[in-house]
Amino acid sequence: MPHIDAPALIIILVIVLVLFGAGRVGRLGGELGSGIREFRRGLNGGTDPVTPIEPPVVTPIVTPTVTTTTTQDPTLIKPL
Repeated sequence: MPHIDAPALIIILVIVLVLFGAGRVGRLGGELGSGIREFRRGLNGGTDPVTPIEPPVVTPIVTPTVTTTTTQDPTLIKPL
């Protein structure tokens, strides 16, 4: 395989940009990506090679609440 250096790659990219235009080059990139994805899916028998990441299960932290009722018995209060 021939070695392509940076100036040659830049010239090739400029020629592609001039021929197709900026909007079409963006769409070509997206179509190429979806084509590669479909190809990989076909190789794997119809399953997606990238497994989706599921969000972690978050359990809420429950802080115990202490409820106290303070009822004063009038017989326990001593007069001063």
